[in-house]
Amino acid sequence: MKTIFEKNKNLHSKPFLCEEIKFNKRITPLNLPDTTELEVMRHYKELSDRNFCIEKGFYPLGSCTMKYNPRANEAAARLDDFLNLHPLQDDKDCQGALELMYDLEQALKIITGMDAITLQPCAGAHGEFCAMNIVKKYFEKDKKRKKVIIPDNAHGTNPMSAKMNGFECVEVKSDQNGGVDFERLKELFNTNGEEIAAIMMTNPNTLGLFDENILQISELMHKNGSLLYYDGANLNAVMGHTNPRLMGFDIVHLNLHKTFSTPHGGGGPGAGPVGVIKELEPYLPVPTIEFDGEKYFRNYDKKHSIGKVSTFYGNFSVFIRAYTYILMMGNNLKNASSDAVLAANYIKEKLKKYFKLPYDRTCMHEFVLSGDLQKEKGVSTLMMAKRLMDSNCHPPTVYFPLIVHEAMMIEPCESETKEVLDNFIQTMIEIAREAQNEPEKFGEYPLTTPVLKADETLAARHLNTKYEFNN
Repeated sequence: MKTIFEKNKNLHSKPFLCEEIKFNKRITPLNLPDTTELEVMRHYKELSDRNFCIEKGFYPLGSCTMKYNPRANEAAARLDDFLNLHPLQDDKDCQGALELMYDLEQALKIITGMDAITLQPCAGAHGEFCAMNIVKKYFEKDKKRKKVIIPDNAHGTNPMSAKMNGFECVEVKSDQNGGVDFERLKELFNTNGEEIAAIMMTNPNTLGLFDENILQISELMHKNGSLLYYDGANLNAVMGHTNPRLMGFDIVHLNLHKTFSTPHGGGGPGAGPVGVIKELEPYLPVPTIEFDGEKYFRNYDKKHSIGKVSTFYGNFSVFIRAYTYILMMGNNLKNASSDAVLAANYIKEKLKKYFKLPYDRTCMHEFVLSGDLQKEKGVSTLMMAKRLMDSNCHPPTVYFPLIVHEAMMIEPCESETKEVLDNFIQTMIEIAREAQNEPEKFGEYPLTTPVLKADETLAARHLNTKYEFNN
């Protein structure tokens, strides 16, 4: 019998004959549990109950917008005709799916003010990378444009997305109001203007503050021939009130899992659509979803495109969930932003007497406190976060952004009732008082979680990421 590698022996150093393959019979029995279906169900239900989720309690995870995912979204994503559709089916056999994607793009264009959208990127960071790849393509003939300005309060993935596309990152500091220091920005242009390709900004920024100089910044950038990239992680604060285009941005990525209530966490699924102005549309990934008046189709005929950025066309089930949410909300998307901003300011005003507030001004959808006052008593922000875990509440984001010492970034979203917000406020006040009067207690928390206090020093010194299966 000839080997299947006979025509290309380089594939194997020692070609094998199919007839030579031998299967050894297992001598010892498999170490599998002998149990009932009911016991198995209870086992996995108990494991599930150990996890904290938005359905169990308050989740004020700053910068992540952990809003409730309506069950209607899940029902739509499980419709048979969507669920059983294969991504390789011909366009004529998936007109409904293409129409949904096309209509979702139109909705996102209205929300962002952009002229064209691609749904392909599979996550926020993937959207960032795609956007910066478009910036790179746009400046392909201008070899000097190798620098990207990134504020010191930016999301951590911004500099990496720029670097992975070959750009050099230049940091610009924040001013006393928490926005981009405009005077320092002008200095950068005076010395490096011809080298600057773009600026990457989130507005409102990671401090939860709207940059009041945004129109001056966009004017400065455009006069220099540079582009403005909008990190859409915080779009939940401004929907219907303003949009990236009105602020002067040229390219934007969105997080469907943050702003439009699709699943968030566990590494996926996700979606990070990218929107662009007309001048950048030729560089969008292929295929684009188009409509000729009679049928929807995938168009690969884009000679200036950066190419494909995702297998098939991204995470379609996430598109269904986001589209369902947008249809349900309609013009009430504006109210979602209003309620998120109101909730954040309500909590901020109630807590600023008990914690240090680095920027005492009206915030947007989130705000940042500092645990410096409690740190003076020996109680760190991390200790307070663990204390909060005993109160059926997920801790906020801690130690980020880096420009705030002992940071606690709190984002309540629009989903929660006033009663939930009041309970959180009261718990935080109790924590502040306990830190003042009984700081020694914080070495014991958490006390009620499935996994109690971990030895983090031991874990850091003896990090073991290797999984071994012992048979």
